[in-house]
Amino acid sequence: MKEENKHYVDTSRVTIREIGKATAKEMIVTYHYSHAWTMCRYALGVFYKTDETDILGNEEQLIGCLVYGYPVGRSAIKSVIDGLEKDQCLELTRLFIHDGYGSNIESYAMGQSFQWIKENAPNIKMLLSYADPEQLHLGGIYQATNWLYQDCRDIQLMPNYSISLTSNPYKWIHSRTVFSRWGSHNLEHLKTEMGKENIKEFWRKKESPKHRYIQVLGQNKSEKRKLTKQLKHKVSPYPKNPEEFIAPVERHETYEPENQVSFW
Repeated sequence: MKEENKHYVDTSRVTIREIGKATAKEMIVTYHYSHAWTMCRYALGVFYKTDETDILGNEEQLIGCLVYGYPVGRSAIKSVIDGLEKDQCLELTRLFIHDGYGSNIESYAMGQSFQWIKENAPNIKMLLSYADPEQLHLGGIYQATNWLYQDCRDIQLMPNYSISLTSNPYKWIHSRTVFSRWGSHNLEHLKTEMGKENIKEFWRKKESPKHRYIQVLGQNKSEKRKLTKQLKHKVSPYPKNPEEFIAPVERHETYEPENQVSFW
């Protein structure tokens, strides 16, 4: 139901179709908040029909794009559903649309992309996408387009921790870099190794696993119901409070070299 005092897009002016990856890359690198390209199998342009033509006679403007790529690694797919092959699943890796075309332009374009995939890539049975709680993202666009939500706190096998060497402000070092730099995430090991570097204290927090959203496609309602029933993890209510997913910060003091503790 439309809300009063909101500007909605004229959907009769919007068209979705495949565009070149180079065109999509230029738009994403220039305008997307990440400014980074990503894996891409299909790049879908969002076109808007204007009232005027440009000097080349075009009536449409490219106002955005959606980028779908195959998920990295078989484990991502296997954690969703058994028996699904890599070429049967896509991940929505980037979405950008210029402002000013209506509050519902993203959700409309996303819904149209589902239909495009059904018609042009019928082997695709499922779509994945993620929202980053570390950025206080809840995935509102996925909620608006009826994706299924899985709370990844129920799925994560082992917690990962970021480290900061300062507290005002925190400058978080990702868990992958922590392991590369100090060789382990073990707290006692970190206290020992950092002490060797004359680091007196550090701050640690558990990294919040990303919100996972699933769009089950299928070619008919029966197939969609069957795939939904095969999901390996439960479907949860949509998250609403971003602060709920941010772990508390712990302060730790390191060991001086003569008091090193071996955790092996």
